[in-house]
Amino acid sequence: MPITATLHLEVPSLDDVAHADDLVLIETVKRWAEVRRIVDAGLATLAGEVAARSTLELGYDGLAQRAGLRTADALVSKLTGTSGPEARAITAVGIMIASPQPWLAEVAGRVCAGELSVGAAAAIQNGLGAPSPTVAADDLADAAHSLLTESGDLPPEKVARRARELRDELDEAGVADREAALREKRFLRLIPQADGMTRLIGLLDPESAALVTDAVDVVTSPRRGGPRFVDPDATARAEAIVHDSRNTEQLTLDALVEMVRIAAAADSGRVFGTRQPSVRVHVALADLHRGAGAAHLDGQTAAVSVHTAERLGCSDGLLGIVFDTDGAALRHGRRKRLFTDKQRDVLAAIWGGCGAPDCDRPPSWTEAHHINEWKKNGGSTNVEDGILLCRHHHLLVHNNGWRVRRHGIDYSLEPPPGDALNRVLVALIPKNPVHRRGRSRAAAAVGAPATDSAKG
Repeated sequence: MPITATLHLEVPSLDDVAHADDLVLIETVKRWAEVRRIVDAGLATLAGEVAARSTLELGYDGLAQRAGLRTADALVSKLTGTSGPEARAITAVGIMIASPQPWLAEVAGRVCAGELSVGAAAAIQNGLGAPSPTVAADDLADAAHSLLTESGDLPPEKVARRARELRDELDEAGVADREAALREKRFLRLIPQADGMTRLIGLLDPESAALVTDAVDVVTSPRRGGPRFVDPDATARAEAIVHDSRNTEQLTLDALVEMVRIAAAADSGRVFGTRQPSVRVHVALADLHRGAGAAHLDGQTAAVSVHTAERLGCSDGLLGIVFDTDGAALRHGRRKRLFTDKQRDVLAAIWGGCGAPDCDRPPSWTEAHHINEWKKNGGSTNVEDGILLCRHHHLLVHNNGWRVRRHGIDYSLEPPPGDALNRVLVALIPKNPVHRRGRSRAAAAVGAPATDSAKG
């Protein structure tokens, strides 16, 4: 027999909401939110019953298992069309309503009365936790009452934060255990997607999150209205980030990838052991020579351009595999830097960072680029034909048709033919003042005009 009930809920009409004044709009939102809390309380009660019929003890005879789902909250998610986290909150609060613990009785009552959202109730329940040898149930009941009094219209995440703070005040001895419990939840998962992208999902424990968040914030702060700078160099860098064509999320990802690259290059075996990360590039010899076609990275399903293969040929950790027209592997690169550590040290001393004149990336943020292209000479190298470029300018050279040219001791960045916006060679001036003074003396000795007066 179906369950039937008549529920009378009066809500303001939405027919003319576009023309309502601000105060009327705010009151309308509040009234609809009250109705939602009542409906959510009903859903939570039902979810609690679903959970009671889907316990682990029932196994495959449980309701969720018989419905083809593993857990009660998964079934609730399917039935209600809510996300996994929201369904878990609804189910947890439903279980609490069905049999409230003494310290949560007032919380359960407020939910059933439509005075407290399911999200806030779940936040209080999770944040306060259960009694322990050092925290009595009465103490938690008082803390719950305090939260109900002060939370007001706070969103669940802020209620959760305050609940954790109260628990820490009551249970100082348990801080280390709660920290360890959060650390046990940490994970990182890479999920290949059908379109060739890779989804990254995970959870960071507080210590890891603090480090990663601060590192990302340093990179993206100017985009998010960070502090204003007095130092001209800092101001210029902030302006460059603000006007960068990438969105903030793309800046964040690129910064994280760059951090991994730098860490891999600097690692002495502590993290990666005896084998550093390497990128295997598969490319046809004919495509390599004509500078067009598709190359592939080992383990990735989406193709990359030959230009990208060339750029990776300049980078650390390359293992190149070249194929002839019949598909036979012709040669393998070596899993080592095309520029040795000593050569990179020399390049770092010469260039002082990225060779682009207006770029402030230090040597540790750069990739060694071979001026004589990889496809022409297979990667043989010397310092005179090397230059350090940050990832952005390295991409500009390899993927956008720009070229680095050397004439004696002078270097320049040549725009692609027919580029309407860029028609003039850009002088690349090493930033190391000792090296630049030596260049000036060498130029003066042969009567040539000094070229190192430009800003570097």
